[in-house]
Amino acid sequence: MLTVKVTRFPGMTLLGAIAIALSSCASPAPNNSATTQQSPTQQQAANQSQSGAKFTVGLVMVGPKNDGGWSQSHYEGLEYVTQKLPDVAIEYVDKVNPGDRPNVKGSQIGDDLIAKGAKMVIFNSDDLKDDALETAKKHPNITVIHASGDYAWQEGKNFKNQPNLGNIMPQMEYGRAISGCAAALSTESGKIGFLGPLINDETRRLVSAAYLGSKYCWENYRKKPLQELNFKVTWIGFWFNIPGQTLDPTKVADDFYNGGFDVVMSGLDTPEAAVQGKKAAEAGKK
Repeated sequence: MLTVKVTRFPGMTLLGAIAIALSSCASPAPNNSATTQQSPTQQQAANQSQSGAKFTVGLVMVGPKNDGGWSQSHYEGLEYVTQKLPDVAIEYVDKVNPGDRPNVKGSQIGDDLIAKGAKMVIFNSDDLKDDALETAKKHPNITVIHASGDYAWQEGKNFKNQPNLGNIMPQMEYGRAISGCAAALSTESGKIGFLGPLINDETRRLVSAAYLGSKYCWENYRKKPLQELNFKVTWIGFWFNIPGQTLDPTKVADDFYNGGFDVVMSGLDTPEAAVQGKKAAEAGKK
């Protein structure tokens, strides 16, 4: 088991996390001390290495692996890891969400992946935070990483003292502020739309950062009064479109463009804002 506490550390990557896991499970250097012992996980990893077995990483994705966004980046990130670390293998399940798998819990998927040999399981969405915690509690010798969340943040209000659970997440507020600034510098109409997913602490922070970035650059670089800036957020209800359960992000994006919003930002996992923006530009809209 590896204790992973990497909450909101911007330089941490899947490659880095898995490399740490592998190094922690490697056989220790020779030691003449008679008291030196290997942990069960280290011994198992050593046995696997000697037998040619691979270190299997399980990935539970909220969206499809080819969504053109969040889940695809996680899947491709793990594929990259296997190219750089040939002793790593992947087991994954995508579309773990209420629309595609209404009666399936993420923790059940975690159990299945562990049964297939996964020694590390990654849950890639805030929507799966409780599943990550449940899996970590049920399998204390398995490293569980939650991409998002704050259960491993000791100073946070939601801290859970679960040694084998870690969080990994970039500090995206700075990037959001910069993109908000770019939107304010680019808009000709003064109307900026934002496609919001569901509402939680994380998404509030990111939307607020985008707004504050646009406000700063609108006032300080465009030299225009704040009253002339229209920053509108429409929340669709989830990280991507679930027909019948969320607003359709394609329609929401079109409504922005048709309503005179010449810059549309997005906090979704999927690229509807960019796709519809390209169509609007090709149609001659500004």
